[in-house]
Amino acid sequence: MRVFRRHGFRRSSIDEAAEEAGLTRQALYHHFPSKEALFRGAIERLYEQALAAETAAAKAAEEADRDLADVIVAEIGARLGVLFAELKGSPHLDELFSEHLEQARDLYQAYSARFGDEVAATIARVCRARKLKLASGATVKELARCVEMTIHGAKSGYPSMQPADAYLKQLAMMLRLLIAGATASPPIPGAQKSRRKRGDRK
Repeated sequence: MRVFRRHGFRRSSIDEAAEEAGLTRQALYHHFPSKEALFRGAIERLYEQALAAETAAAKAAEEADRDLADVIVAEIGARLGVLFAELKGSPHLDELFSEHLEQARDLYQAYSARFGDEVAATIARVCRARKLKLASGATVKELARCVEMTIHGAKSGYPSMQPADAYLKQLAMMLRLLIAGATASPPIPGAQKSRRKRGDRK
């Protein structure tokens, strides 16, 4: 991953990766038959690290008795934090992202589903523990899907998700607004009408 970060996918070579890993070219080929296979292996490892960080952050926030918005922000922040840390300082972010979709689209799709499932499981646990009900008839799966869409939506302002701090700050605000709306108490029937009558009397 260090080689890919330094040179991008296209200009990296198996020789450079072998040297970075302290292996011979033949030894590296024994594990990865091509540069493309090595890149896929690096991407899969990165996704696994992000998933583990996400799970641990959600658990820590839940144990600290944080509210749902805080838990989700911590969870997503940990996931993205791993990705940002691994790619920090690379001048080839756009190339690596496009190549990762080209070389490992199936991994991207599989892990996107796993990330979404993890968020849905977190929402379900926190709602049970805090006795929260989702507003407007939304389901846990639908809210988790909206969380993932919010991550992608925040990219409209930060296409490369850089600078990372600004992107994460904007994303956190969007997630908090989403969760606040999804867990707002529904209006009490007749309450609006009652308020209007009181206003009329004044």
